[in-house]
Amino acid sequence: MGELAGCILAAASHRIPVVIDGFISTASALIATKLTPLVKDYLIASHRSKEKRHQIAFEYLGKVLLFDLNMRLGEGTGAALGITLAYLSIKILTEMATFEEAKAS
Repeated sequence: MGELAGCILAAASHRIPVVIDGFISTASALIATKLTPLVKDYLIASHRSKEKRHQIAFEYLGKVLLFDLNMRLGEGTGAALGITLAYLSIKILTEMATFEEAKAS
């Protein structure tokens, strides 16, 4: 977990967001935020695992989940979905035309 906490710290130092999904990545995020509280600003919480303490960790981090699909597959599947959702959200915010731009009523 220490190595992953280091990766999270490095990403945040370069203003790169980090998607956390499972309990291990969330525990690593807790370590990183204890060392540098501003790391919280770069964390994106994808989903909750079946681990009961996972929700407690998200609450401590002050993060709201992107989705809760009752997943427990592992292998970063929640992160893969979370990255995609975050990417699409950015595209909508930055590239979607307004009603006025689209000349819609």
